[in-house]
Amino acid sequence: MRPIPTLKISISGVRGVIGESLTPNLLTRFAQAFGTYVGARTIVIGRDPRTSGEMVKQAVIAGLLSSGCRILDIGMCPVPTIQLLVRHHRAHGGIAITASHNPAEWNALKFIGQGGFFLNTGQARELLDIYHQGEYTWVGGAEMREVAELHGVIDLHIQRIMDVLGPLPTGTKKLRVVLDACNGAGSLVGPKLLEALGAEVFTINVTPNGLFPRPAEPLAENLGDLCAAVKAKQADVGFAQDMDADRLAIVSEKGVAIGEEYTLLLATLNVLGKNPGAVVANLSTTSALQEVVSRFGCSLFLSKIGEVNVTEEMQKQSAVIGGEGNGGVIYPRLNFARDSLVGMALILHQLADSGETITELVSTLPQFNMIKEKLVCPSDKISAALRVLRHEYAAYPMDLRDGVKVSLPDGWFLVRGSNTEPIIRVIAEAKREADARAIVDKVYSQVRKCIDERAAQCVQK
Repeated sequence: MRPIPTLKISISGVRGVIGESLTPNLLTRFAQAFGTYVGARTIVIGRDPRTSGEMVKQAVIAGLLSSGCRILDIGMCPVPTIQLLVRHHRAHGGIAITASHNPAEWNALKFIGQGGFFLNTGQARELLDIYHQGEYTWVGGAEMREVAELHGVIDLHIQRIMDVLGPLPTGTKKLRVVLDACNGAGSLVGPKLLEALGAEVFTINVTPNGLFPRPAEPLAENLGDLCAAVKAKQADVGFAQDMDADRLAIVSEKGVAIGEEYTLLLATLNVLGKNPGAVVANLSTTSALQEVVSRFGCSLFLSKIGEVNVTEEMQKQSAVIGGEGNGGVIYPRLNFARDSLVGMALILHQLADSGETITELVSTLPQFNMIKEKLVCPSDKISAALRVLRHEYAAYPMDLRDGVKVSLPDGWFLVRGSNTEPIIRVIAEAKREADARAIVDKVYSQVRKCIDERAAQCVQK
């Protein structure tokens, strides 16, 4: 079997393992391609705390300068801060240097267009065409522009949140919060925001040194230390971020990780309770969101997976809130981006306004069980697996916008290839956990069999 590639070039950007596939030369060429795509204009760049971040940044700067761009370097900060600053400075684009939830040895470039939105499929393909053709814009030394280092961008982000949502009400008890920032970019801003809101703050893993104290993805199985800290501090809530601070997971006052899906549900409760309107989420989001949205007499629209797809649909529907079931909250009044900081503020306001605990709030929400699995799968085998599933489940309602999503009598499943890793994801949801497990096990087995058969055919050839 061929080794799994350590480089992923897709419409989501470029990701790779530093020292193996993601080289300074490749990084510079991608930055040159982006500079050529945008033109000799202003680009905002920022990075997460990974130990490779400074090397990657310097390679990116070289590529952008060589194509005539002016650079606003905002340093180490969350990805949503970069997106906010692209809008704030009316820049023509941005590059976020982060591999998000990927392991420590990875890094990546995420490309942001004018307006602070990630490139959509068409724009990303145009950028990739420029990269592959290698015909980049070059400028002479006299035309090289400046690299301006901007400071205070985190304070600007906090102030924007405070201007829109304000501090927590003073007539209620002071909420006790534990934050686990995974030593990521949220370490720099999360504690300051929580204090500005008026919470009593306790922290773990808030040293932005690029060392991973836990797997970066804020899944329940990775949050044992946060659960313990919440119980030890008798806190009202625990918050967990990933390395670039765009995703948020929640731990209840009982020290129980309630699952990423509830992040968007709780934020939506707060927003729709004050400002009813359309809501947008992606195809892999829990069905519980539909019931919450219907409770307020509002409409839910589903998009393909990926922040850019959600934000495009939100603009189309004039949505008041949207996001993704992986803990991504998008509140356009504040920041048209997945933003864990905005998510924390909305959820704390919901706690303060309702006077209920996280456990009590969750108990009022529809209960579904979602199970997520993944298989290592080279990109060239994904289409064959999806083709088999389309044939096997042809009798059931099916959505083919992003992989294969099938609605079954007792639940649903979604199978799709990842844009950021060489894997295929299998997600299933049902009211009963046993039903969700049965669905995901069956589909996982079908996908595994298809991958193995394809691998055997390749060996025979």
